[in-house]
Order: sequence, then C-alpha cells, then structure tokens
Amino acid sequence: MAQATVISAARREHLGKGASRAARRDGQVPGIIYGDNKDPVPIAMDPTVLSKQIRQTGFFSRVFEVDVGGEKHRVLARDLQLDPLTDRPIHVDFMRFGADTRLNVEVEVVFENEHECPGIRRGGVLNVVRHTVELSCLADNIPEFISMDLTGLEIGDSVHISAVALPQGVSPTVTDRDFTIATIAAPTLLPVEEEEVEEGAEDALEEGAEDEAAAAGEEEKPDEE
Repeated sequence: MAQATVISAARREHLGKGASRAARRDGQVPGIIYGDNKDPVPIAMDPTVLSKQIRQTGFFSRVFEVDVGGEKHRVLARDLQLDPLTDRPIHVDFMRFGADTRLNVEVEVVFENEHECPGIRRGGVLNVVRHTVELSCLADNIPEFISMDLTGLEIGDSVHISAVALPQGVSPTVTDRDFTIATIAAPTLLPVEEEEVEEGAEDALEEGAEDEAAAAGEEEKPDEE
C-alpha cells in the first residue's frame, strides 16, 4: 500500500461560490473531497500547508490522507486552481478512492546516471520527449516517479517505455506502440567550430589587407635611376 501524506483540513458547512469566497476571506483555501460513492465533503485548508505540498514533486500522483475533524479520507489531488496574479492556490479538489479503485495517473520521469552517458559526455543533449507518463494502476500502487537510466547511451540513441521496469499491476495507458521518452541528440554547433570559422575569417581578412597594401606600395614606388 502506498505511503499516504497526512494533511489536515477543516470542514466547511456549505458548498457553493459564496461559501468558497467566505473561506478565502478568512485566509483559507476552499476545497472539496468527492468520490467512492459517498457524499462530497466541503473543506478549508491552511494555504501554507497546501502550498508546501504543491511545491513537492508529484502533487497529483501522491496519495494523501486528509484528516477532517477526525474523519480520514484517502484521496488524490485531481484539480488545483491558482490565482493568475499571485500563483497562490485558491481552490483544490480531492478524489476519494477505495482499495479496488483503478486510476490513470501522470507520473514524473526522472533521468539518472547522466555522468555515465557517453553521448552527453561527448557534447550531446538530452532531449526529453515526455516529462511525465500516464500510467494505469490501483490508487495504492502509484509509483512516486519513473526512473530512466542513461548509462551507456550514445548520440542518436533513444529510450522507450519498454526500458522502464514498472511495478506489478502498473501499465502505461498507451499500449499500441513502444513510445519514446527521450533521445540523446547531437549538438547543433560546437563552440570550437565557431571559433575556427571566426579565426579563418580573420586570417582571410588580414591576408587580403596585406595583399592590397603590397600592391599599393608597388604602384607608389619610384623608378630607380
């Protein structure tokens, strides 16, 4: 069973926009817990507590246990609204789930051992095609992240979903192809090449200037008597 992050919330008495605005006036973030064939629970959260969780990796793929006045709900964050000017949370939705609930969840991809990747050491660039991968799994079996090992990859190599060792019972929602997660791309232009081009151009200009000066000197040279 996935380790749940425990957070606290207060129960709001009413649903609706008016109740949400009242919670915000009191310095709280309104939200709701729904799902699992149970009545929705309107809540209000401390914005500092919620913001701390948002800043951590995988907010939408982590299991939370929300304590609402002693009543605990195992949930996943399903929607988050931010103030367009301040980026502060102004509303959050949590979906409650049961032990047999299967979900589609976006899980972050983490790339490891870049220092063991010959392609990157030779100047190649890690081109990330998918920063997250949508997985189908039981709510209590959601991976914290997907690990991609870059060891031994050369310029031009690709890493696909088939290279990922997923936990039992976890599968990608895209099943019709072995899709690409990242590639090791060749650098567009090496700095050394730019310097060589600039030096070559300077040499050509200097040689041209010297030739013109020599020609001008020969024209002005007086005849010997």
